Amino acid sequence: MTAAAQDAAPLLVERTDGVTTLTLHRPDSMNALDVSLKLALREALHEIAADRSCRAVVLTGTGRAFCVGQDLREHAQTLGRADGDPLATVREHYNPIAHEMGNLPRPVVAAVRGMAAGAGASLALLADFRIGGPSTSFLMAFANVGLAGDTGISWSLPKLVGHAKATELLMLAEPVNAVDAHRLGLLTKLVGGDDEVLPMAQEFAARLAAGPTIAYGAIKRQLAVGDTSTLSDALAAEAQAQMICGATGDHRAATEAFVQKRKPTFEGR
Repeated sequence: MTAAAQDAAPLLVERTDGVTTLTLHRPDSMNALDVSLKLALREALHEIAADRSCRAVVLTGTGRAFCVGQDLREHAQTLGRADGDPLATVREHYNPIAHEMGNLPRPVVAAVRGMAAGAGASLALLADFRIGGPSTSFLMAFANVGLAGDTGISWSLPKLVGHAKATELLMLAEPVNAVDAHRLGLLTKLVGGDDEVLPMAQEFAARLAAGPTIAYGAIKRQLAVGDTSTLSDALAAEAQAQMICGATGDHRAATEAFVQKRKPTFEGR
């Protein structure tokens, strides 16, 4: 891709040593989600799910914001069309993106610099880990424009902060600064400078990429079952996960390394 084409692309994709970095790239609009960006992100996540060489993902944004959510200028044009369905984007774009990201059998790390609002906050909260800096803030902005939440936020937010706090954050739609976000569990790590956010996220992802990635995927599936099911369902999911993980080369090699008192090397298979 030429430099000009890269500058025009709404989503940048970089692959380095098993880590795929997805960069939302509409800095002039604070990475607001228009159709082109939503389509690119949906397709990239679908491709990553089938890419065995990808062992961890970083999601970030260009410029001074992570993502401020739906591009409201584009949305306003849709609202003005008598023959349009202005919220079709939820079914066509946001739901598939959330489904791909939430079910991705790889660790996902969000590097949240600046504001994450609306669907942008939803994307960050679907990640397994979130790294932020002093300028990081979250805004569950949906109610401010007369909407309920989307992009999986009704699923992810209560898991992180509990039902009562999720209700408060969604209904009052007030900004949450970096310190409070870290205290509430919206951020996994809070670094001292904004320029440290992406390097820390990529370092975090590289550490995960070097780990037992099949086991990580199984852990994600276990937790999804355990969050919403009975103990019997959770035990059945654990038994299935251990059967899968127990047959991997990573498990056998790591067990041998433990017995031999050496550090294991994981290959993700």
